[in-house]
Amino acid sequence: MTDILIVEDNRELANLLCDFLRAENYTVSVAATGEKALSLYEKYGARLIVLDIMLPDTNGFAICRKIREESNTPILIVSAKTEKEDKLNGLLLGADDYIEKPYDIDIMLAKIGGIFKRRYGVDELICGDIRINKLSRTVYKKDVQLEMTAKEFELLVLLVENKGRAMTKEYLFSQVWGSDSSSEYQTLTVHIKWLREKIEDDPKNPLKIQTVWGVGYKYESI
Repeated sequence: MTDILIVEDNRELANLLCDFLRAENYTVSVAATGEKALSLYEKYGARLIVLDIMLPDTNGFAICRKIREESNTPILIVSAKTEKEDKLNGLLLGADDYIEKPYDIDIMLAKIGGIFKRRYGVDELICGDIRINKLSRTVYKKDVQLEMTAKEFELLVLLVENKGRAMTKEYLFSQVWGSDSSSEYQTLTVHIKWLREKIEDDPKNPLKIQTVWGVGYKYESI
């Protein structure tokens, strides 16, 4: 998953912000249009969207509205539109913050760092008898450490962070393997089977990783 998706049609400004963010070790994607932004988000996801309002093909508010229909991904609106009505509109549509152009790069980085700390600062996930440490990339069941491959770990974290939410096979596959992966969807099915064998009390009758027929899978806390 991409850390930050920058939606900005000013190439110079987008490249400058991209360079600063990559220097802070974020993974970054850039889209100059709303259509491209939605396409990248659908394929790769993002932990934060930095969204301009005045785009060549659509209004950034429409992009914000569209993303909020499906996701709670943090959105930071960046715009030269400074009127109170515009700021209120963005915040009421679900944006997490609104920063005016031109902005100070240090303030921008501080705001982005704050969003990441608030949203993703938890290093440990606890769900029922499963405990996941994202820093050490370890998983415990009832205090017994489980052996996990890299992809098993990433898939489990994605499921647990979205517990109770039914996610399509296509979404899970794209988030863990990438849409351009040479692997096939059967890879996801196999990894779900392996995870169930490790974390379920009865893998043949799973209660944690549940199949949602016609959709994909969801994680339930028990």
